[in-house]
Amino acid sequence: MEVQTIQKYIHTSPRKLRLVADMVRKMGPAKALDVLRVTPKYAAKDLAKALETVLANARQSGLDVERIVFKKIEIDESMKMRRFRAGTRGRVKPYKRRMAHIKIVLKGENTSS
Repeated sequence: MEVQTIQKYIHTSPRKLRLVADMVRKMGPAKALDVLRVTPKYAAKDLAKALETVLANARQSGLDVERIVFKKIEIDESMKMRRFRAGTRGRVKPYKRRMAHIKIVLKGENTSS
């Protein structure tokens, strides 16, 4: 059985989230959550929150939390907010604030079966 969560419009760039996601992709979800809580990167907080949500979904579905594994962790690009800074001589210096979507899918066995 599979459970998933999708967190949309996270205000962290996808590149920064992918660095953290690649770090925990091969771990078990419970161990990954422990590692994310002590990781000093800002993106780790957003990924830890998404992981807590999918673990709660797994418990609600009746899965054994100790025996589940990651099926996939996807970090997708969301929309970009276009912003600008004032430059010299009345010019505009545009930049983009990037956002991301996080999709985590876990697979495991039911405890009732």
